[in-house]
Amino acid sequence: MDPHLLRTYVTVARLASFSEAARELGYTQSAVSQHIAALEQDLGAALLSRRPVTPTAAGERLLEHAGPLLLRLEAARADVVRIAAAPAHGLTLATSPTALGPAALAALPPAGVTLRVLARDEVPAAVAAGTADLGLVDGLAAPSDPLRLPDVAPLTTYGVAEEPVCVLLPTAHPLARRTGLRLGDLADARWLDAPATALPLTRLRAANGGGGFRPALRYDGTDVRLLTTLAATGHGLALLPRSAAAGVPGAVAVPVTEPHLVHRTELVHAGTPTGAAGALVDALVESPHARVV
Repeated sequence: MDPHLLRTYVTVARLASFSEAARELGYTQSAVSQHIAALEQDLGAALLSRRPVTPTAAGERLLEHAGPLLLRLEAARADVVRIAAAPAHGLTLATSPTALGPAALAALPPAGVTLRVLARDEVPAAVAAGTADLGLVDGLAAPSDPLRLPDVAPLTTYGVAEEPVCVLLPTAHPLARRTGLRLGDLADARWLDAPATALPLTRLRAANGGGGFRPALRYDGTDVRLLTTLAATGHGLALLPRSAAAGVPGAVAVPVTEPHLVHRTELVHAGTPTGAAGALVDALVESPHARVV
């Protein structure tokens, strides 16, 4: 049914007058009569008795349906208007599993966010391809040093967070009571190879001069909780940012004291972000020092 015809019918039935309905709707009386006739033809039933103007039995039944139908249409219109008044497409944020820290979580808009958790190397590619408005990518670095990101396109990056790194050990591990560990002392340990989630073993080898860090188990997922459970149950060690390693049941997070390394998070975007994306950039970058890669 044409909602315009239905709205005209409801107005005529409520006012019991074609002329009054025409005045309220801003139509001519002839147009109102044509609307009612078209609706009756569409339904194959007389809806109104003309003198006096009262609904027929079929018209009464239609009125029972018409109220909820027209209300739903108005609700749909209002919903679309609200969406149209917001940024054109909300915000799509691509992030590696351990890059979405407390500051980024606090800065996210209350609605309209699509979050995509990807492997680290996939985050810059998603931003470059336009499937994400912004990216958060993390990795192992010397303090204040930029991350080595894939060369996928001219992208702008900002360092937005740095925190200590810790080795996650089962509570029964011989080194679990240490207050700090040298990375080189762990080169011969059993490690979890989880390049998308933990800090990659290739970076650990590079930081240690190129050797050691044999994988005991390969994990290709992005679930941080599952990774920490694997470490806690003795399937291998994992190097994680302190915020991800702390408080894991059955495990202890021991800081790495040498070499001096940090878990660094960078915000990545292409072009000039606007709307919700621009607001998030402003919230996370207090003193912008962009680096184009």
